[in-house]
Amino acid sequence: MKKTEFKVLGVMSGTSLDGIDLAVVNFRKSNSWQFEIEIGQTVPYSAKWKTILTEALHYNEEDLKKVNREYTVYLAEAINRFKAENNLEKLDAVCSHGHTIKHEPVNRYTLQIGNLPEIATLIKERVVCDFRVQDVVLGGQGAPLVPIGDELLFHEYDYCLNLGGFANISTMQDFRIAYDICPVNTVLNFYAEKLGFAYDDKGNIARSGKIDSELLEKLQQLEYYKKAAPKSLGIEWVNAQIFSILKHYEEDIPSILHTFSHHIALQIVQNLDDSQSSKLLITGGGSFNTFLIELIQKKTKTKIIIPSEEIINYKEALIFGFLGVLKLLDENNVLSSVTGASHDHSSGVIFEP
Repeated sequence: MKKTEFKVLGVMSGTSLDGIDLAVVNFRKSNSWQFEIEIGQTVPYSAKWKTILTEALHYNEEDLKKVNREYTVYLAEAINRFKAENNLEKLDAVCSHGHTIKHEPVNRYTLQIGNLPEIATLIKERVVCDFRVQDVVLGGQGAPLVPIGDELLFHEYDYCLNLGGFANISTMQDFRIAYDICPVNTVLNFYAEKLGFAYDDKGNIARSGKIDSELLEKLQQLEYYKKAAPKSLGIEWVNAQIFSILKHYEEDIPSILHTFSHHIALQIVQNLDDSQSSKLLITGGGSFNTFLIELIQKKTKTKIIIPSEEIINYKEALIFGFLGVLKLLDENNVLSSVTGASHDHSSGVIFEP
């Protein structure tokens, strides 16, 4: 008989570099899956690690191996501190995403560091990790992976939108589809940091700027937005396509933030059916950006739902915990309708301590 109750630690580090999200989640399956987030915490990155994770994209193979080893130890230390502070015992697994350094699905390559086998020994727990690589090998985008959780844990919403480093959306048509829409905090945080802030609190700096219609038009015309799903974005695309445009407008950063926020909102609403009966769940750090949420709501009739802070903050850690549970059960945790892989599959690797 298959196990129906699990207690796992979900671990997530996203492209916005906010930090390492850790969430202890209890999962139970009867007719459908139920979950409860027991504890959640975000461990901010030090300035040193923010710099390393930003620059590692350009490292050579030997330096990448070194940073992978160092990050695995760093991640294990963060997990061990969290376990000790919360007296965590009897976990079924630690389910970790790692941190994406390179994402090149067109070359059938993606790299998430922190997924070395040693992590299981360092934290003395079974670890389920490295969820993206198998999908890319199978011809998929390796992203987004969260939609299986949207389908099985958040099915009451017509759309699930995550506003993190990128905006990605998940919805049910004849089958589940999901894809990255556009960059969000990878750009907004970058320019807030130029003004001395970690991020633009509530979007207040953006609100103070003015719209630059010429810049907005350039952003709206980018080829990626014309592509059909499945599709996904990486920081390489932002560097090549977005920052190459924005660097010519940097004399007025509040207006860059203002214009880019309008761009995000326009791209998002183009992916909604604009029906008053539709419900849109918004999570991720961008859901605290009041200015951005107002812009989205002004441009659509779709009803926006902002859930509890623990779901906003830890939905991705929660769902990577869920991906790990499905892997332990040898059940599909990646949908080919979402990623474009050759078939649905159970992705990830399991390391025993």
